[in-house]
Amino acid sequence: MNRIAVLTSGGDAPGMNAAIRAVVRKGHHHGLEVIGVRRGYTGLIQGDFTPMDLGSVGDIIHRGGTVLYSDRSSLFKTPEGQARAVENLKNEGIDGLVVIGGDGSFRGAQKLTQQGFPTVGVPGTIDNDIAGTDYTIGFDTAVNTVIKCIDQIRDTATSHERTYIVEVMGRDAGDIALWSGLADGAESILIPEAPHNLDDIVQRLERGNRRGKRHSIIIVAEGVGSGVDIGRQIKDKTGMETRVTVLGHIQRGGSPTAFDRVLASRMGAKAVDLLIDGEKDQMVAICKNAIVGVDFDKAFSMKHQPDMAMYDLAGILAI
Repeated sequence: MNRIAVLTSGGDAPGMNAAIRAVVRKGHHHGLEVIGVRRGYTGLIQGDFTPMDLGSVGDIIHRGGTVLYSDRSSLFKTPEGQARAVENLKNEGIDGLVVIGGDGSFRGAQKLTQQGFPTVGVPGTIDNDIAGTDYTIGFDTAVNTVIKCIDQIRDTATSHERTYIVEVMGRDAGDIALWSGLADGAESILIPEAPHNLDDIVQRLERGNRRGKRHSIIIVAEGVGSGVDIGRQIKDKTGMETRVTVLGHIQRGGSPTAFDRVLASRMGAKAVDLLIDGEKDQMVAICKNAIVGVDFDKAFSMKHQPDMAMYDLAGILAI
């Protein structure tokens, strides 16, 4: 292992830059050359490579997004695209690849390994929806962004005595909704992994109203459905004044939290160690605060689940 490459793929997540920095500097620590691949798998196919020295990753640990840019490539999903990517990597003299991204990016990484090219994944996605790891890079920052927004929304909700529905991201996972809802004392939290009954939500609102509560916050994960539709249904059933806020891509941006910076640094460094040790077809994971390698097949065979004990607790505390 003399030369390795690193790319970011899929949706950006705060902390990706910290992971890139760790890969580059840990690689140089071990005497490796490190090559950056711009624009994910599209860059692999197009041969968009750039050498990365120690200075190239200076002053990026605190920045959101990714300095290597990101993209989703339909061509890479084909055998022809994958073959071209491997050919370009070999022509560049690269011996191993680190892929920073989510589930789709990891499946692409496994395709490269199956074609004989050593590849290791680092989980970077705000959704926290990758099985086999307790946390993904970017999740903590996204949750803190949502909390800040809800705090501000609650001020307005209190002033105008209204019910606010806040729709958050997460794709098919409810982790962002669950963590931010519990942290901010939301009256109801709707996640894809748990059934919800609109009548129960209405009863909770009316019960609070009878005891003098004049505002409420309801968190809706995007995997459940449209926050606008849910807000309309609640208004139709209760007659209460409702407002809907869809936070959208604001959750992906911003400077990463200390947790995400440290997690990304640890994971990026571990990815280099795995490649040096001859490991491949693995993702880096954090399990009970230990940074470990997990086989892609094992991760793909499991289904991510949020902490349902937290979900139950959130319901109890919002009584």
